[in-house]
Amino acid sequence: MPAPAPASLADLLPPVLDAVAAAGTAILEVYASGHGVEFKADESPITRADRAAHEILSERLAAIAAGVPVLSEESDASHPYAVRGRWPQLWLVDPLDGTKEFIGRNGEFTVNVALLREHRPVLGVVAAPALGLTYYAADGVGAFRQQDGRPAEAIRVRTAADPLVVVGSRSHRGDSLDAVLAKLGPHELRPMGSALKFCLVAEGAADFYPRLGPTSEWDTAAAQAVLEIAGGAVTTLDGQPLRYNQRDTLLNPSFIAYGDADRGWTRYF
Repeated sequence: MPAPAPASLADLLPPVLDAVAAAGTAILEVYASGHGVEFKADESPITRADRAAHEILSERLAAIAAGVPVLSEESDASHPYAVRGRWPQLWLVDPLDGTKEFIGRNGEFTVNVALLREHRPVLGVVAAPALGLTYYAADGVGAFRQQDGRPAEAIRVRTAADPLVVVGSRSHRGDSLDAVLAKLGPHELRPMGSALKFCLVAEGAADFYPRLGPTSEWDTAAAQAVLEIAGGAVTTLDGQPLRYNQRDTLLNPSFIAYGDADRGWTRYF
């Protein structure tokens, strides 16, 4: 069967935003009513909210772009690389990024949806339903932030200046991050959960997000689209663009995300 023709990104954005909003509503219903926690084979936590959002997004995205596969955190085992490696485009979905933040009830969890074409994210939506906050972007359209249903505002990265604002994981911090921070000079470290770390850089509220621990492709793709379209970059430690669906594993290498390319961030590694 031939691959479906690419749809206009501008036309795709509104129904994708609606799908993400529906998933966010389902998540908040669980969030408000209390939630049991189970654990997957890799000992990562999962809740009813993860499953509910996965079902909504899988169904909605399949209808939005017929024939474009959906690869979700909750369905990765059903898509071996021998199959998915041949897909020229796909939806990459994390129904609930930051499950630990969800369980900890700090609001810093997100719904992440990205459209990949030729191994790079060209559209991304990152919504934090508990915060009433959505970031979204698409090639040729721009990058935007919307708060509490108010009109969306265009966002752009900023020029880095000391002291730098560095965002780091609230749940995963280790000695390797501390070693990098020691090289940076004056800085403020702002802990943040989920894909919101990228979005702070994209909107010019932070400068740098180094990630030296494990992440999966669905954790990063949507937010990478937002950051890159806002003028930033996400690269491996040697400066190569972070790309997707090119390997048997769905784990990312270590990476850095930044706004101001003139700073020369790779020199710290």
